[in-house]
Order: sequence, then C-alpha cells, then structure tokens
Amino acid sequence: MPNISLTRRETVLALLSGAAASASLPAFARQAEWRQSYDAGARNVVLRSSTPMLSPAALAATEQAIASYRDLAARGGWPMLQVGDRLAVGSKGQGVVQLRQRLIITGDLDASVGTSPVFDSYVEGGVRQFQARVGLSTTGSLNRATLAALNVPIDRRIRQLETNVVRLRTWSGNLGNRYVVANIPAAAVETVENGHVATRHAAGVGKIDRQSPLLQTKIPEINFNPTWTVPASIIRKDLIPKMRKEPNYLTENKIRIIGPNGEIAPERVNWNSDEATRYTFRQDPGGEFNSLGFVRINIPSPHGVYMHDTPAKGIFGDDFRFVSSGCIRVQNVRDYITFLLKETPGWDRARIDEAIQSGERINARIANPVPCYWVYITAWATPDGGVQFRDDIYNKDGLGPVPVARLEGEQDI
Repeated sequence: MPNISLTRRETVLALLSGAAASASLPAFARQAEWRQSYDAGARNVVLRSSTPMLSPAALAATEQAIASYRDLAARGGWPMLQVGDRLAVGSKGQGVVQLRQRLIITGDLDASVGTSPVFDSYVEGGVRQFQARVGLSTTGSLNRATLAALNVPIDRRIRQLETNVVRLRTWSGNLGNRYVVANIPAAAVETVENGHVATRHAAGVGKIDRQSPLLQTKIPEINFNPTWTVPASIIRKDLIPKMRKEPNYLTENKIRIIGPNGEIAPERVNWNSDEATRYTFRQDPGGEFNSLGFVRINIPSPHGVYMHDTPAKGIFGDDFRFVSSGCIRVQNVRDYITFLLKETPGWDRARIDEAIQSGERINARIANPVPCYWVYITAWATPDGGVQFRDDIYNKDGLGPVPVARLEGEQDI
C-alpha cells in the first residue's frame, strides 16, 4: 500500500465526497469501510474518537469540517429522503437506493458498495455510523428519528458548525491534564487524561424547562450512599401533586418529612395546601431506590447542582435523556468515580466497591480536585471520528429547535 499523507481538510473532503479510495486514507478516515458480508455478525462496530471534544485538534477538525460542508453545499448538498416504510436489513426498493446515496454523500458509506436496492449489512453499517454521529441509538435501521436527522438541510448543519466553532475556540486553552466535560445537548460526559478520552458516559441532563446550567468548577468530593434532600422546586412542582394522587408515595420511596420538632407522618400534612413547602423532605440512602443512587459527586456552584448515580438505569438507553431538574445523572458511575479518585491514595476500584456495598455514608475527598466543565456544544468534529451533530435542545443556537431525539428510536416511519 502506498504511503499517502492527506491534510485534515483533504481527508474530510474525501469522506464527504466518497471520491477517495479507502486504501488511500489513513485508518481514522476509513469510517465507512465495512468488511462484513450480508449476514456477518460484526455489524455493531462504530468508530469512536479518542480525541477530546474540547481540544485544539477538535477545533481544527471543526474548522475544516465547515470548509468541507461549504464545498459540499456548493456541489448541491444532499437530497431529502422520501421514504414511506421503515427500512432494515432485508428491505428492498428504491428507498434503499436513495438511502445508500445519502450515506455515501457524507462518507458514512463507501461509494464502492454500489447502488443495490437491497438493504444489506453494508447499508446497516452505514446507518449505524450515521446514527452514532448524531447521537442516536445505533440500531442500524432507518426509523423516524434517523430519517429526521438525515433530512436536516445542509445549510442548517453549516450554521450549526459555524455557531459551535466559536464556542470551541473559547475552550481551546489548557483545561488541565485531567478533567471532565459534560456536554449538555449530547447528554454525555467524557473524562480526559493526557489529551485523550479516558471514559465516556451517557448522561441524563436537565429538562427543557429545568435546564442544566453552564459552569466551570472543580470536583472536590464524592459521597457514597448519600441521603437526598428534595429541593424546594421539586417539592412544589412534583412532590405535592404526586402525594395528592398517590398518598403512599413518600412511604414507598422512603422519604421522610422533617419539621422543626422532628419527623412528621405524611397523613398529618394537608397536601391540598402549600404546607409541605415549610418542611424538609429527606430520602434514606439506598442505591436501589434513592434518587441519587449509590453516589453523589459534589460540584461547588451557585446553581446548587451536582452529578450523581441513579436507580433508573433505563434512561441511559434512551435517545432523549433530558429528564432531570438540572443535575446530571451519570451512566457507569463506578468507572466515572474511579477516574476521579485515581490520584487519591487509598481509593482504588476495590475500595470504591467496598464503600458502595457497605451501605454506609462515606465521604471521599479528592486529593487533586478535578476540573469540571458543563458546556453546550451541538456540532463538532474530530480527526478520527467524523462530524458530530446534536439537537439544540435548549434553543441556544438560535436556529429553532430540531427535536430529532424526541422521536423514539424504534418508532416506525
């Protein structure tokens, strides 16, 4: 194989146009090269970038992606897909031909696979690659959410990139040797060490009407088996209406009412008034039912938010993870806190597991508080991972909402 060196812009252009032979591209650029046959089992593989989203390399790749998308727009961009049926492996017809052409345009499918009307494993792999780039579950089938994302006009994608490259520039400095980034539109957390992504975590972030704030802080402490004190806003908005409908809710969820003279029985409170707002509501520790799960990660901020585990692990499999009242729920929290406590003596993975299993309230101070950034990035690129887009869920881009993720991944077209 000849040793051909491509500039980043040439690589992105080649991916978008499908014009370069895969053998001529460096390994990271072969994002649409799928070697499996029609019924092969290795269809779940999707390339993941090790480049941090907030890094000079990602900034440069995003700037090049803007140029590439502008070039693509000048050549006509991509057509709107008119597909009437849900497409998956085994489907046949003109809709599959259109889908192949659309995936080839953005480099998610290699042009060499041809224009067959059969939805084979190559197309499935291309769909998975596209779904990964827009933050959808990588089902490999064309459902409503995927079709909506494919049909976002190229002009809007360019404007997204232009808006977000400005945000990326503000974060292009030295963020620290070890740090955490929570990208709110992506509902995702990544930990970074020595310029590479160490771990990735799906997250649950603030609802549209209870948004997670943007912040820059450091993580100083982790609480194992925490109690949860219900915030005043949740008492008024959620808990009081819940008790009117389900009088046993507090008891079943082990939430105690604390007044000035001690604990108060739920039946003694007038739930048809605002009496409850004068009390403290505290949930007992217990990872299987406590709203904070097994772990709370403290974050000093004026917003009173923090990161935590959750007993409702099912949310991490959803495309639409805007579910909290502002705090961030972290998937695979044990891996996450293992990263945070890595430089803290006495806190290896075995000690972490022991603390969780003890059921006791234990506080762990982090020896070197880890920088933590909650950011809002809806479009970015990395040299080894393609161009990424996410819904502007809080409408901060000023382009109007594009609620792709609201369309649940398995809904038929």
